[in-house]
Amino acid sequence: MRTIRWGIIGVGDVTEVKSGPAFQKAEHSALVAVMRRHADRARDYAERHNVPQWYDNADALINDPNVDAVYIATPPDFHAEYTYRVAGAGKPVYVEKPMARTVSECRSMIDACAHVPLFVAYYRRALPRFLKIKELLDAGTIGDIRHVHITLIKPPDPSLDPQHLPWRVLPDVAGGGLFVDLAAHTLDFLDYALGPIRSACGYASNQARLYPADDIVSGSFVFESGVQGTGFWCFTGFQSVDQTDIIGSAGQISFSTFDTSPIRLQTSSGYAEFAIDHPPHIQQPLIQLIVNDLNGLGPSPSTGETAARTTWVMDQIMQKR
Repeated sequence: MRTIRWGIIGVGDVTEVKSGPAFQKAEHSALVAVMRRHADRARDYAERHNVPQWYDNADALINDPNVDAVYIATPPDFHAEYTYRVAGAGKPVYVEKPMARTVSECRSMIDACAHVPLFVAYYRRALPRFLKIKELLDAGTIGDIRHVHITLIKPPDPSLDPQHLPWRVLPDVAGGGLFVDLAAHTLDFLDYALGPIRSACGYASNQARLYPADDIVSGSFVFESGVQGTGFWCFTGFQSVDQTDIIGSAGQISFSTFDTSPIRLQTSSGYAEFAIDHPPHIQQPLIQLIVNDLNGLGPSPSTGETAARTTWVMDQIMQKR
């Protein structure tokens, strides 16, 4: 079995623990090159993570003959452009989430990767904690699924500087605000656990005016199976709430998307909790499945096609027609 030699474009914070080391620790995987536009930062990352090659030019990394596949870890406004370049070089693409700023950008990326694999970093599809939820659903533990409700409320960041706003709240860069950055994780997992969503609608607005992006979103959606869903996301609330409830004919599963508080199961037989921690490098289980896929050992659960569905749902809820 061959070792997949990875290059990373954009070695920012997400690659320090969540993903970068995972390319070195996954079986039959190696991180051989990194790129950042600031040469000193690229060099520093390579030295700290024992990566043999660094670049300050993306095309140099893409065309490095020692790089077999490329992970694009930039903000979303560069995802499509770099995907075109990597696919043009005939190499597999692994891109951060959200896949792109709009579903039309997602479709163009899929078209560009017609002859190379395209994967997206919706890593909850491979985490043990979320696989447990899917296992409970698949086993019929709560009967026929009727409804899903998502609640995500976060107070505003007290350190927010209007003169130096983070890219996640700049729509031109992120495609939206914190809704796009955070809701994507829950919506994508629900696509994996319950199947695709066939219709969605909603409202989005900017109530607090702390930054250009919308800070409150509410939506409703219907899965192809007929299961109905609602969601409420507010990023200027009083206190934090992170809970998704999946309601069935014989019980309910409740869980948080962003912490490891126990999964809660309520049925007529009683109440149970499942405490499952995340691995040290949260993307490693998905990266392992991608490496396996590239070696012909079975498909990755997260692809350009599945990720584009999540972006489509968010576009519909935010009324991006």
